[in-house]
Amino acid sequence: MASEASTAETRETWKNTILAGLANYIDAGSIVAGSAALALWVEAYKLTPSFVGLLGAISANAISAGIGALVGGRLCDKFGRKKIYQYDMLFYAFGMLWLVFAFQPWMILVGFILVGLAVGADIPASWSLIAENAPKGKRAKHSGVAQMLWYLGPVVVLLLSLVLAPQGVFGMRIVFAHLAVLAIVLTVMRSKMKESLLWEEAKSSAPKAGRAGRWKELFTRKNIGAMAFLIGMYGLWNLWAGTNGFFFPYILQTVGNQTQSMAVGLQAAYFAVSIASIYFIFMKVADHFNQRTLFAISAVMQVVGMMLLAIFPLTLPVAILHLLMMAIGVGFGAQSFFQLWSAELFPTLNRSTAQGITFAFVRVGLGFWSFFVPILTATGFHTLAWILVGFLVASGLIGTIWAPRYEGKSLQEIEDARA
Repeated sequence: MASEASTAETRETWKNTILAGLANYIDAGSIVAGSAALALWVEAYKLTPSFVGLLGAISANAISAGIGALVGGRLCDKFGRKKIYQYDMLFYAFGMLWLVFAFQPWMILVGFILVGLAVGADIPASWSLIAENAPKGKRAKHSGVAQMLWYLGPVVVLLLSLVLAPQGVFGMRIVFAHLAVLAIVLTVMRSKMKESLLWEEAKSSAPKAGRAGRWKELFTRKNIGAMAFLIGMYGLWNLWAGTNGFFFPYILQTVGNQTQSMAVGLQAAYFAVSIASIYFIFMKVADHFNQRTLFAISAVMQVVGMMLLAIFPLTLPVAILHLLMMAIGVGFGAQSFFQLWSAELFPTLNRSTAQGITFAFVRVGLGFWSFFVPILTATGFHTLAWILVGFLVASGLIGTIWAPRYEGKSLQEIEDARA
């Protein structure tokens, strides 16, 4: 059987990685666009803290994305990766148009739900495809491209938001429109992509037609343990990340007394530094270096960075130092490893299903947590900051203790060893 071990690193390989990884661009772009628009919506539509929390809970950052991943991941394993990632961007564009033309709070809610479902369905399809097409010994390198695109989306969105800030809510409609247009263009470009060869071979060589890859085959002791590890490591980290990604500009304005432009600009700088960290550390090192050690270093950096907000007043210098520490640590940290390990820890015919389940647990958990963030912020930001420190400490310990060591191995070699 051929596998990604025999795949040459060609222009076509990189093109497919980028087209698949653009799901991360529009995922993060939609989250941060909502984040940048949040304060404007609050003022324009007189949104209550409870409604703000509801938006965070059901957005592409949380519950709706989790549901989309659960359904989309299963469909990917049954019918192939291409069938999902080729068409779900049209659904995303439809949802984004609700945000472009939203004139009532309920329209924002509907748009967030539709966008989240589409984003969630695309994540397991694109992540599986990237891992399965990557050459042996370069899986982290290709996964890192998707992560760079995840951070590039917010940079573009936030810079657009800065330029269009004088236009208020109308400016944000333009930002949402650019994401809708990109989704349509991506649909056309993805139509020429091929199905994952690894998935096709696994499907054709299954011992009994239609049986391999069933739900019950996923729930073995090893697979359940792997899912529990990923949910614990990434889920706890994502409680911090989701709070930071969706609410940080809002927190800077309401707690740190910064302007809309300063809040958005600081977050854009954070994402730009994270891109550099992914490229120069994760993509250059993770395929060859001890990944457990690398993860531990990133976790320590993030804990220290978050403690700055818990200990000191939220002044501009503190915010800048915090963002630098977090951006560098995050670049080669939990999310990059979650994408990599969620592909490596499961067999091909259940890979997307497992990714969908773990992603769903993580995003739904974040959704419930997000509902309470505005309330906690209103009662005392430093209390919230210490809670977030705790999440990062727990995530760091889980990842450091139980991280797998699959550097340099092909997915087929990993699957054979785990069988």
